[in-house]
Amino acid sequence: MFASELISNSIPPLKTSDTVQKSLDRMAEFKLSHLPIVNETQFLGLVAEEELIEIRDVEQSIGSLSLSILNPFVSEDVHVYDIIRLFNQLHLSVVPVLDYKKNYLGLISVNSILEYTSNIYAVKEYGGIIVLEISNRNNSLSHMAQIVEADNAQILSSYVQSFPDSTRLEVTLKINKTELSGIIASFERYNYQVKAVFNSTISDNGTEDRFNSFMNYLNV
Repeated sequence: MFASELISNSIPPLKTSDTVQKSLDRMAEFKLSHLPIVNETQFLGLVAEEELIEIRDVEQSIGSLSLSILNPFVSEDVHVYDIIRLFNQLHLSVVPVLDYKKNYLGLISVNSILEYTSNIYAVKEYGGIIVLEISNRNNSLSHMAQIVEADNAQILSSYVQSFPDSTRLEVTLKINKTELSGIIASFERYNYQVKAVFNSTISDNGTEDRFNSFMNYLNV
């Protein structure tokens, strides 16, 4: 997935002639804390809500103010992982997308990234979740898939988390069924450490309810 495929055309940029009040109203309308300033197709930078709310005369145009304009952007063919990293590093609510002539193409909102992430991790799909703790030498997704498929199930999504100063990894598997007892037993038989289980029909300690509440929040 590339930046050009994630552009939202429903959120118009600001112009230098727009007032502070109009800028704040638009941010409130789209529930964003940043918006790009664009004249014609020229990207001038991002303006932040936290700076605009400090201005007393809200009828001033944003082009007449001395603002701390941010200048982050991505090119149209940048991969989504690089976009997510930029969102995280700079704590942005939008990322502008430019072509190679520096013309403004549109923006990617944090909500678009959340929806994309929800799709690639199969958040909306029915199923259970198993979290394994393994050595980084035993990180064989193909072997994990064989264990799951032997129980007539499939891995819908997976991701790996590493930890500083540790050789251990945490592998999270989303599986297309909630009856996980056979899969869990197989993992343990192959000396995998099952760290946590969610959405399983074999256990109910309140964890499932908390996880389902979180999933429902993401889907709002």
